[in-house]
Amino acid sequence: MNSPYRTGLCRTVRSLAYAAGATALAGLALATGTAPAAATSATSATSATSATDGQVYVALGDSMASGPLIPLPTGPLACARSTNNYPHELAARLNVATFRDVTCSGADTKDMTEPQKLSIGGIPAGEAPPQFNALSADTTLVTLTIGGNDAGLVGIAQSCMTLDPTAKPCKEKYTEGGVDQVAQRVDSVAPKLAAVLDGIRAKAPHARVVVAGYGLYIKPGGCWPYQPVLGVDADYLTAAVDRLNGVMRTQSAAHGAEFVDLATPSKGHDACQLPGAKWIEGYVPTAPAAPLHPNQQGEWNYARLIGAHLGTGS
Repeated sequence: MNSPYRTGLCRTVRSLAYAAGATALAGLALATGTAPAAATSATSATSATSATDGQVYVALGDSMASGPLIPLPTGPLACARSTNNYPHELAARLNVATFRDVTCSGADTKDMTEPQKLSIGGIPAGEAPPQFNALSADTTLVTLTIGGNDAGLVGIAQSCMTLDPTAKPCKEKYTEGGVDQVAQRVDSVAPKLAAVLDGIRAKAPHARVVVAGYGLYIKPGGCWPYQPVLGVDADYLTAAVDRLNGVMRTQSAAHGAEFVDLATPSKGHDACQLPGAKWIEGYVPTAPAAPLHPNQQGEWNYARLIGAHLGTGS
C-alpha cells in the first residue's frame, strides 16, 4: 500500500518534471532561435577539407542518448535532443564527414521502424520519423542505446520513490509470488533488440555498430533521503539496469555489434554524488538535465568512453 509520503512525492516530481521539461525546452528553443520542425534528422556535417574521409555516423536511441534538458536543443522539440549529447560529442571527437543524430526521448525498439508519437507534458506534439530512415548503405558507424523504455524502467523507478523510511519496499510488489516482474520485462527486450540489430545490419551493411549501455544510476545501498528510494529498492533498481546491460551485451555479441560498458566506469559518478561529480541526475536534478538521466558531464564522459573503445584515445 502506498504511503501518503510516496504518493505526494510522486505527484510533485512528475508535475515538476513535466512543467520543467516543457518550459525549459521551449525557452531554450526560443532563446537560441532553434527551428525544431526544420531539423527532423538533425543532420550536421563538418568541413569536407578537415573531416575524416567518408565517415558517415548515425546515432540512434532513446533519452539516454538524446540528452533531454541539456542545452542546447536541436531537432523536434519533443525529442529533447541536445547538441551536447554523447552522439554530438562523439561526432566532434571523430571529426566525421556526415553526422545524423535521430535519438529521441521516449523512443523504444518499435520506433526504429515506425513513426514515434511525440508529446510534451502529455500534450501531442507531432511525430518523429522512424529512426532507421537515417541509415544508408554508406553509413560507416552506428551508435545505439535502446531498451530502457521497452522495459519501463523509468516508470518503475518513479514508483519506488518514498520519503517514508517505514514504507514497504517496492521490490516486494514487483517480486510478489516469487516472480520478478521487472526481470521479466527486461528479458523481453532481448528479441526486440535482436531484431533492431539485424535491421541495422540490413540497412547499413558496412557500418561498425556500437551499442552503448546504460550508466550507473545509484550506488549500492542508495543514499536515502538524498535520493528518495529505500536502500533495498536502490539495489533492486540497479540490478534491473545491470540485467538490461547484460541483455544488450549478449545480443550485441550475437548480432555482430560491439557493446560498450558505461556502468562500470560510472562508479563514483552516480546520482548520490555531489553536483560536479555525478554524471546522472537524481529524482530532482541539480544540473540542467531530466530527472534520472545523464547531465552534460555524463554525456561528455560517455562520448569519451565510446571514443576510447573506437580507438580515438581518452
